[in-house]
Amino acid sequence: MLQAMGTGHDGSLSTGHANGPEELMLRLETMVLMAVDMPVEAIRSQIAAGVDIVVHLERMADGSRKVVKISEIKGIDTTRERGSIELNTLFEYVKEGADEKGRIIGKLMATGNGLIHDGKLKAAVVG
Repeated sequence: MLQAMGTGHDGSLSTGHANGPEELMLRLETMVLMAVDMPVEAIRSQIAAGVDIVVHLERMADGSRKVVKISEIKGIDTTRERGSIELNTLFEYVKEGADEKGRIIGKLMATGNGLIHDGKLKAAVVG
């Protein structure tokens, strides 16, 4: 999956199971480590190069699923030992409560963080 996403062909999509975008980055690292003997720094670089956006869905207490976080892969934090993948959270779900039938009410709200790597988006816009 990571090799396919890192080849420069736009439009890859995949799913993963994790409790949030941060945990998904760790799970991706672990899956690659289970398959090949490769330095973790190289794996993180492949993830950062191949994955642009993570959309996290969560099952709510009422059984519904909602998009609760949209994060951009910012890059590798080289100030930390062995580097780590940095995320830029663009949107987060804000729960407002529940209606009279117990359904979760809320909104996906912009965090105010702008898209850092907007080159692909700009290239796709015909104007």
